Amino acid sequence: MRKTARILPAPALALILALIMLAASCGAENGSGGQMEKPTYTIVQAAGEPDWSKVPLLQISHVLWTEDFGVRAQAQVCCTEDALFVHLRAAEQDIRAENTQPLSPVWEDSCLEFFFMKPGAANYFNFEINPNGCLCLQFGPERTDRIDIVRGDAETYFDIRADRTSDGWEVFYKIPLAFLRLFDPNWQFEGELAANFYKCGNKTVNRHYLSWAPIDLETPDFHCPAFFGLLRFAE
Repeated sequence: MRKTARILPAPALALILALIMLAASCGAENGSGGQMEKPTYTIVQAAGEPDWSKVPLLQISHVLWTEDFGVRAQAQVCCTEDALFVHLRAAEQDIRAENTQPLSPVWEDSCLEFFFMKPGAANYFNFEINPNGCLCLQFGPERTDRIDIVRGDAETYFDIRADRTSDGWEVFYKIPLAFLRLFDPNWQFEGELAANFYKCGNKTVNRHYLSWAPIDLETPDFHCPAFFGLLRFAE
């Protein structure tokens, strides 16, 4: 018996196409994101103020979406019982640092970023900081669904310190466990985190995008947890 093809109405067809595009974005489980090897990094324990000479380096070295302008970046992460400590460093000649207000578009400046979440969680944090120590902090499930987080005492609460170096700039900050428990009372510095580190500068002399864990997308987008690497807390 010959089957007659069904013609879907336009609204239903549009919905199906939208769902296909959503599944394809950010490397769905059956797409490239699930197939790419995820880098790993061990978060070591510190006793009080970190001795950064003893903390492993990771390289933010995957050049994405533009030609290679020689910009490079590195990250270090360690923890104590009550805080996560982060050190990010960038080597770049043409530094842009225009934004100074909380939640301003620091990604247009020279910018270093840390995105992280518990594996399998619905939401992730993004900490984005420019050479002025200006912080854009958000929380949510995807790029277009973020909660802006503003603290009037952000500089002191997160102990943000940004400095120029001989070949660029760096920033230090800490993320208190008490802050993370405002979003999930079960937060502990144990097990693993899904995360990525980024360097960008949308309005710098040479627009650039770099990541620690590679991203297999055709257009710029850091908000893709499917491509996050793994941070493991040392036992």
